[in-house]
Amino acid sequence: MRLKIAELWVRVPPGVPTFRARRHFTASPARELSRSAKARPRYHSRVVGFGSALANLRNALGRPEAHVEVVDGETVPTGMLLGTLGALLLDAGSSVTDVRSALEKARDAAGVGPTLAVGVLPALVMVSEVATGAATIVNAEGVELSSRQAARANRLVLGLESGSIALAEIPARVRAIRAGTVPPPALPWILGNALTSAGLAVVFRCPWWAILVALAVGALVGVIGLLLRRFREAVAIIPFLAAFVSTTIVGLVAAGTGFDHVPLFAVCAPVAVFVPGALITNALLELTAADIVTGSSRLVQGLIMLGFMAAGIASGSALTGLHVDPSSAALVGEVAGVGTDRGGWEAVPSYWVSWVAVVGLAVGLGLVFRSGWRLTLVSVAVMVTAYALVSGTTPLWGSVVATGATAALLFVATRLLERLVPAIPATVSFFPAFLLLVPGTVGLVAVATFDPEALANPLATFVSLCIGTKIGGLLPGLFARNAPHRGVDATQ
Repeated sequence: MRLKIAELWVRVPPGVPTFRARRHFTASPARELSRSAKARPRYHSRVVGFGSALANLRNALGRPEAHVEVVDGETVPTGMLLGTLGALLLDAGSSVTDVRSALEKARDAAGVGPTLAVGVLPALVMVSEVATGAATIVNAEGVELSSRQAARANRLVLGLESGSIALAEIPARVRAIRAGTVPPPALPWILGNALTSAGLAVVFRCPWWAILVALAVGALVGVIGLLLRRFREAVAIIPFLAAFVSTTIVGLVAAGTGFDHVPLFAVCAPVAVFVPGALITNALLELTAADIVTGSSRLVQGLIMLGFMAAGIASGSALTGLHVDPSSAALVGEVAGVGTDRGGWEAVPSYWVSWVAVVGLAVGLGLVFRSGWRLTLVSVAVMVTAYALVSGTTPLWGSVVATGATAALLFVATRLLERLVPAIPATVSFFPAFLLLVPGTVGLVAVATFDPEALANPLATFVSLCIGTKIGGLLPGLFARNAPHRGVDATQ
């Protein structure tokens, strides 16, 4: 057995001096053997035994760090720098597959090569020296970053990949990005939830009464989320409570007004921000990239959240006697011709109103995720394009194939936009379209109603979306990714 020693680097809070620690696992007999080993010839690499293991241990302890950078006059392992960048990307919402790829590209651009191995889990990054086994472990802070911060993080990655930014600059730039982390402002958060809720209700062809209820309930759910996000213990209960409140209010309104047709998004639109559709899709993407542990854990987490929300809908329905029509679980491309022959408040808005609602939906998401007005304008353009593509191709190819094809085309387009305008990373500009295409809310109603037919459609669309995103990620390899140049600074 060959024994290697692991060198552990730990991130400490600002202001606390860093230190380098090696743990020596030696007992008295082992120490004596280690001392006597100095007079012995070097062990052959194929010799297996306790003495050989101790010799490897001694060599690892005495060997200097192979890859280091000078930061503010101090020597810092390259693995620590890459780990710090990886932790930032994890907090920005990137999948472990994308984080590992970004770190490996930054490593190769710096001339380090595969002598440093990169491993990524949902909450930590591990970078190890292949020759010695010395490992650097950096934990993610678990603080969600805004879309603007995520864009700055991706711009930093672009600069590292092209070589225009040195590895030694990572700590200062990461500190500058994290310095902008603040709790979501109350008014934009609540307004964003209300616009997102009403926008989804219009896009998915709900009647006027349901749209107004979704607007009000979306604002209320935003208040609930804003208050409970301050308590770590309450985060897990937010999906259940939001779904319960939304269903109860919709049920009471429907019962009080006599509206007997309650579509899916009258209930689910106010809680769409909490639906883990993106989480489940990222889990499937990680599973297809052989990140089994991370993909499985994320998939289980997403299913648990869906279960909590389904329990909230079931509880609210049982309390108010509400019955949600499972046949209304339609995808984006299938709702263009949906309408009713009813008038008044039960009438469905004209189809052209849906295009206005897509703009309102993009603005609402920009407020929720704190994108800033520039990224919000990009989100509007991308989301309108996604809606046009999936609506236009669904009659030809069906909703499942249309969703995957739209995802592939948009991913290529956003990568090309990233090449032309490095200040707009593809991962950020594609996000709004991703949320529109993900059938997470449709899957929620399928779970809540236990309807196998309603469940089959979102599952097939999840798979199509994953395949389309994978294909879209391969095609932009034809384009060289440019880093920020003059006038584009990753810290701004």
